[in-house]
Amino acid sequence: LPLFEETLKLTKAKLGPDHPHTLASMNNLATAYREAGKLDLALPLHEEELKLSKAKRGPEHPETLMSMTNLANAYQAAGKLDLALPLIEETLKLTKAKLGPDHPLTLSCMNSLAGAYQRASKLDLALPLFEETLKLQKAKLGPEHPSTLASMASLAVAYREAGKLDLALPLY
Repeated sequence: LPLFEETLKLTKAKLGPDHPHTLASMNNLATAYREAGKLDLALPLHEEELKLSKAKRGPEHPETLMSMTNLANAYQAAGKLDLALPLIEETLKLTKAKLGPDHPLTLSCMNSLAGAYQRASKLDLALPLFEETLKLQKAKLGPEHPSTLASMASLAVAYREAGKLDLALPLY
C-alpha cells in the first residue's frame, strides 16, 4: 500500500491528476485498498478515478469500462448491491456494444453481474448469466483457462444454492 500511495502522489505531481498513468495509479491503489479490506479508502478513490476517466477518455473507452467494473466490484465488497447492480448492468451493456459479446472484459463483466445477482438472492437472473458466461469462456478462452475454471466454480456454487445438486456436482 505505501508503494501504491507514493506512486500515485508522484504521478499526480509529475503528470497531473487526469493523465492516463495517474488514473492507472489511482485504480491500482483503490484496488489494493479494496483487497486489503479498506473499503472506506477504496470506494471514494474508485469513484474519483471513474469520474476522471469518463471525462478524459470518454464513457465507452475500455479503461473507463474497466473502472466501472472495478467500482461495481468495490460496491459489492462493501455490501452496496443497490449501487453495484445498476453500475455493472450498464457496464455490461456498454462493454458488449463496444468490445463484443465474447471479449474477455465483457466475459468478466458478465461473471461480475451474475455474482451480484447471486448476492442479491436473484438466482433466476444469476444462473442463466453464469451459464452463458461459462459457455462463452470455454469457446473463447478454452476449458482449462483460469477464468473459465473460476466461472465453472461460481456456477457450481449458484447451482448448489438453488438446490440443483445434480448440476453442481459435475462442475465441482
